[in-house]
Amino acid sequence: MKAPTWIAGGGVICGMGNSLATCLDAFEMMQPGIGAMNYLSSAHKSLFPVGEVKWSNEDLAARTGWPTSSSRTAMLSYIAAKEAWESAGLGDPKSYKTGFISANTVGGMDKTEDFFKTFLNNHAAGRLREVVQHECGAVTELVADALGIHEHISTISTACSSAANAIMYAARLIENGFLDVAIAGGTDALARFTVNGFNTLMILDQELCRPFDDTRKGLNLGEGAGYVVLVSDAIARKLSLQPWCRLSGFANANDAYHQTASSPDGTGNFLAMKAALLRASLQPGDIAYINLHGTGTANNDASEGLAIERLFGEHVPPASSTKSFTGHTLGASGGIEAVFSSIAVKEGILYPNARFQHRMHEISFQPVTTFSRNNTIKHVLSNSFGFGGNCSSLVFSEV
Repeated sequence: MKAPTWIAGGGVICGMGNSLATCLDAFEMMQPGIGAMNYLSSAHKSLFPVGEVKWSNEDLAARTGWPTSSSRTAMLSYIAAKEAWESAGLGDPKSYKTGFISANTVGGMDKTEDFFKTFLNNHAAGRLREVVQHECGAVTELVADALGIHEHISTISTACSSAANAIMYAARLIENGFLDVAIAGGTDALARFTVNGFNTLMILDQELCRPFDDTRKGLNLGEGAGYVVLVSDAIARKLSLQPWCRLSGFANANDAYHQTASSPDGTGNFLAMKAALLRASLQPGDIAYINLHGTGTANNDASEGLAIERLFGEHVPPASSTKSFTGHTLGASGGIEAVFSSIAVKEGILYPNARFQHRMHEISFQPVTTFSRNNTIKHVLSNSFGFGGNCSSLVFSEV
């Protein structure tokens, strides 16, 4: 049996808060971070609400000490990853075999879009430095360099399950002795590319999203970053601070049903959850809370709900979609939700599902609607289900 991998800390920035502490306050005060689009320049600015980080690029640059020409995706990543590292109290990353495993789906697309607008008007005016951060890996490398991490750097891009898969990969590297410590999660900034793409798919809601509500009409896009710090058992024993929890189980499954839609019966969702529980040596009844993928689309929520009922039967534990507060942050979502799930185990937190009013006709359970602390939560299941049927589930367990 492999030694456990521990979660020693975490950091978040998203539309509802610029740190984990401010996010928890927003949950408690029922203040979702979704609203009008302020910083992204889009033809759909007045049409679709978004979970936009409440800092401009200039604000982010001032807080990171980076130039304003930096990709928003990279700056969000650095802020959350730095908070995660500092929360773990590990000191210098160079003191360990430290890795940075980061996920994203748009890379520096925000800078590329600005470049093309200038370039199309005047080819001589286009500046190469605006597109050098375009690829997903460039964002990871920028942040790793800023953090002083060089032992191992990897980028994962598997749509909405990207950050969850980054965390799984980091855990495997630690389990097999390649790393002692890893910062793992994901980041994504809003871009016209994603707004236009999801609008073309006709799954954006023009109102505030209502995950797992029978009146749901679609998702609200968001942006942000979320990372956990994973450490080996040997490092955990030397920490001055007690770990938050264990990453006890994880799994990825793919039903390959459709390029963008989940299978109607949630086959991939079911297989991912079942395998994650098996790896954690847990029964469904051991799970005290499920952080739902819960995007708010008709297909996705029904698929996930049916898979949950298939696995848990009549005893579905408390569940909610924190995307009702953050919006769907794409490649960052699994990382942000891993941080929320980890601290839920540590502090006994149940998160509310905002704007829920009507139970879905497809399923018999309904989500949690109020925030609470000090619950007995020994195990949390966090779901991240992406395009192409790429489904991932993580299990976080008490120390």
